[in-house]
Amino acid sequence: MKTLAQGTRFVLASLASASLVAASIASAAVYSNGSKTANFDVTLTIIADCTIAANALNFGSSQGVLATSVSANTTLNVTCTNTTPYNVGLSAGTGTGSTTAARLMSGTGANTSTVAYNLLQTAGGANWGSTQGTDTKSGVGTGASQTLTVYGVVPAQTTPQPDSYKSTITATVFF
Repeated sequence: MKTLAQGTRFVLASLASASLVAASIASAAVYSNGSKTANFDVTLTIIADCTIAANALNFGSSQGVLATSVSANTTLNVTCTNTTPYNVGLSAGTGTGSTTAARLMSGTGANTSTVAYNLLQTAGGANWGSTQGTDTKSGVGTGASQTLTVYGVVPAQTTPQPDSYKSTITATVFF
């Protein structure tokens, strides 16, 4: 006959065995033999860069005699990376005989007449050309679009024959 102490030991031994079996089953499903780590860098290089967009400049279509000057303006939008210095230059244009100091719009077809005009950095201010450090407009990028105004003036002059006069300007951002 078993004593109470022997029965308690048997029950305790049985409980311990059952706990070990349960722990073995649980650990068999984990498959962990430890862990290892590795670090990696996440990088990005920002380079100095700019974009430029231009809007048309239209002096209108109701001009008769060019006895007084005609003014109009337009805008350029320059976007440069933050802290990037830039200069914006405007070409002489495609008008026959144009220079940055004396721009001309040309007539169409067989019409060889021209209309003189100026592009200025400020209203009534300095000519806007394409020589960096001389007649370009400078700024510093902010990372956001910056609007620059181009002031156009057709001075009083001998009026050429009726026609549509045109010149195409190239706006360049130097950075």
